[in-house]
Amino acid sequence: MWDSEVSSVDTAILLCGILTCRQHFRRREIAQLADLIFNRVDWTWLSEDTSLLPHGWTPEIGFLPSRWDYYSELMMMYLLGLGSSAHPLREETWNAWKRLNFEYDGMRYIGSFAPLFVHQYSQAWFDFRGKRDKYTDYFQNSVVATDVHRRFCLELGKQFPDYSEDLWGITASDSEQGYVVWGGPPSTGPIDGTVVPSAAAGSLPFLPQAALHVLKTIRSRYGSAWNKYGFVNAFNPLKNWYDTDVIGIDTGITMLMAENLRTGFVWNTFMKTAEAQRGMQRAGLRKY
Repeated sequence: MWDSEVSSVDTAILLCGILTCRQHFRRREIAQLADLIFNRVDWTWLSEDTSLLPHGWTPEIGFLPSRWDYYSELMMMYLLGLGSSAHPLREETWNAWKRLNFEYDGMRYIGSFAPLFVHQYSQAWFDFRGKRDKYTDYFQNSVVATDVHRRFCLELGKQFPDYSEDLWGITASDSEQGYVVWGGPPSTGPIDGTVVPSAAAGSLPFLPQAALHVLKTIRSRYGSAWNKYGFVNAFNPLKNWYDTDVIGIDTGITMLMAENLRTGFVWNTFMKTAEAQRGMQRAGLRKY
């Protein structure tokens, strides 16, 4: 659709779900199908001439020129590749991508010029709590990055008075003008006061009290932001605009992170897989 590529990161999201299902349901047919799919993914083809994985491939042009080269949702992809027994990535790929240091309000963290979701997706499945590599503890890094984003929104409250301790969170989403890749700090996208529920919801394990407070505020004060499928993708109280769409990937991160906060179920299930354990080990992620 829309000349879309075969996406390396969307493949990784699918594989995380497949491994979780295999581990949970414990039925032979599901295990066989999961193994067939996972082991068919040829990471050595994807990394044929590079340690930095390409964003995707199309039959018209081959590999896309864009590479997964800066900290983002890429961690799941590299860890799955490292954890593969059939076509594993080389260990040096974990060190190939750059980890930029940011500072805001005296708080330092590894991040990107990108929306908040880059700190969420890999950690929906991979449990980084109490582990670190030679660079950082990625869970605590996301705690800091999320709190920085909250403070950034509070500062934006001077310009957009809907942002407050009760209501914050901007990440790539629909808007009144269409899809916008926005976030910060530093500010990206033409921020206009839109609130994206999955920004706080996808950060539930990182800032439980603050994120829950936002979600409860949306549920209780903004009735049009909720429907039978959950939160709409985005809304703007200042313009009285409410999205009519509920977008699967944003509802997905909401559900996964809510369950991880509630019971740890997704983490506990996924991290029992040999692929996840092998990937973390080969990346040098150790308990401390």
